[in-house]
Amino acid sequence: MNTIERGTGRTLLLIHGLGGSWRSWSTVLGALSTSRKVIAVDLPGHGATLAEPDSGTFDGLVGSVERYIAEAGLSGVDVVGSSMGARIVLELARRGLVGNVVALDPGGFWRGWERTFFRTTIGASGRLLRAIRPGLPALSRNAASRTALLAQLSARPWALDGETVATELEGLSKTPTFDALVRSLATGPEQSGPAAAGTGRVVIGWGRHDRLCLPKQAARAQAAFPGAELHWFDGSGHFPMWDTPEETVAVILNATR
Repeated sequence: MNTIERGTGRTLLLIHGLGGSWRSWSTVLGALSTSRKVIAVDLPGHGATLAEPDSGTFDGLVGSVERYIAEAGLSGVDVVGSSMGARIVLELARRGLVGNVVALDPGGFWRGWERTFFRTTIGASGRLLRAIRPGLPALSRNAASRTALLAQLSARPWALDGETVATELEGLSKTPTFDALVRSLATGPEQSGPAAAGTGRVVIGWGRHDRLCLPKQAARAQAAFPGAELHWFDGSGHFPMWDTPEETVAVILNATR
């Protein structure tokens, strides 16, 4: 997998969400790397990492990360995930492969109509972004169009950096496994727990204004991982590292110290 490394100290592994890349962490990467050695990956089929035969499934991506951790000698590493990446780190915790865990707005805890809501809304977003890809840089720089494009994902889309948004949306529009992963996530089993014995702290963070992984799902995540601590980001949508980057850095460093 393509990776980037920043900083020195105890290693912290960052795993992005559906359609993202290591650049999804750009708002917090600098602050985290002042005290930690940060490794951020591009999951297979995302960013600069080519897709593998099973990269269109959640289980396939988990297997890829599991192999990467083993081959890189990172067993027991502290991990942080966002969205689909947050579900990946919870699954790694369940398997007993990691140390401290921070899961930011994890997928995998939707039920009933919420599955259809997830599949329909995020699927439509993917199709729209592919259709308007040439115009994404200009649309991302404009506060009004940025707000329209990110209303489901951010509590304050008008305040986000246009270049960061353009990079993220363009990457999502180019992810070849996007539709397959949406199907896998929407139709697969609910994420199970608990974390294996020997796992460090597990902190589940959730944006109060998340319109993709709805806030009521946080209770299910905590029930599946009963030893986990739940942190609410009051001013955030689906991506706390976008809406509340300073608070996100503080939560991550406190949970993995």
